[in-house]
Amino acid sequence: MALLRDRGITLGRWTGRPGARLERDSGDPDVARMREAAVAADWTTVRGLLEARPEHQDRTQLLWAVGNTAGVERWIVEVLQKEPESAHALTVAGIRHVSWGWDARTSARAENVSRKQFEVFHSRLRQAEGWLYEAAELEPGWTSPWYVLQITGRGLEIGQVTARRRFEAAVRRDPHHLGAHVQQLQQVCKKWGGSHEEMHAFARESVSRAPGGTPLARLVPDAHIEEWLSLDPGPGAEYMRTREVADSLGQAAEHSYRHPDFERAGPGLELLNSFAMAFSLAGDRASARECFQATEGRVTESPWSYINGSDPVAAYRKHRSAAGR
Repeated sequence: MALLRDRGITLGRWTGRPGARLERDSGDPDVARMREAAVAADWTTVRGLLEARPEHQDRTQLLWAVGNTAGVERWIVEVLQKEPESAHALTVAGIRHVSWGWDARTSARAENVSRKQFEVFHSRLRQAEGWLYEAAELEPGWTSPWYVLQITGRGLEIGQVTARRRFEAAVRRDPHHLGAHVQQLQQVCKKWGGSHEEMHAFARESVSRAPGGTPLARLVPDAHIEEWLSLDPGPGAEYMRTREVADSLGQAAEHSYRHPDFERAGPGLELLNSFAMAFSLAGDRASARECFQATEGRVTESPWSYINGSDPVAAYRKHRSAAGR
């Protein structure tokens, strides 16, 4: 397949296969700085990094960098006591309590989670919701609080109607917010009370409404991977190799990374990894090679952790070799 010089990706002549490495932050140095500041309880730096990143640029990764850092739940409460009307502090407190809540619940199946774990989980999510609603009132134009409220809502099982309203609140403020769309895709998937049909329809419609080069096209391979995960190995392999899957992946590729306006930086890297895995499972080696080449050996945890949770890089390497790269 020809290199994609005029189709969104320009790589030059192939000179060999690069080594594979896990790219935690999609190449965004501010995410690493945010994580360091969170560990150091450096609120001034945390706030400064958030203030420097406009809402329309999607602050999702920055928020999770601080939200996933253990210990933030202690010092952010002290910040709130000093700055009770800081929407930044309220949002950080909210997202940290979401992550902290899931720490208590764990990733185990519901039947393997104790009543006490669920009580702690729900308590932390309810606390998060209170802070997030306060942040939304203080900054009515922000998307971030509504994005996090989508996650608390799923954990608290608020139902599809209310969940949809939270998604709509987020996209009224930012119509193509990737994080909000990723959360809504999860909300409408079968395991959370939706269906495969609703999930695929949501992915298709979201991509069709977005401009060319959109990172939202990642929803299409993600939806196929989600259905593949729900099936036993044999039926899953058969599903991924259907003409319907091949056609939808191809159409989404044309509207995203094959488009001249596509940007590989940031969310584009995770999109390329999602397409690489989906095309690999679909048996389309040429398209998989195209995506592997474009990633330049930079591996994102999602979606490869679905294949090998302890070593997503190993999963990436295995499928890259199978694709002939």
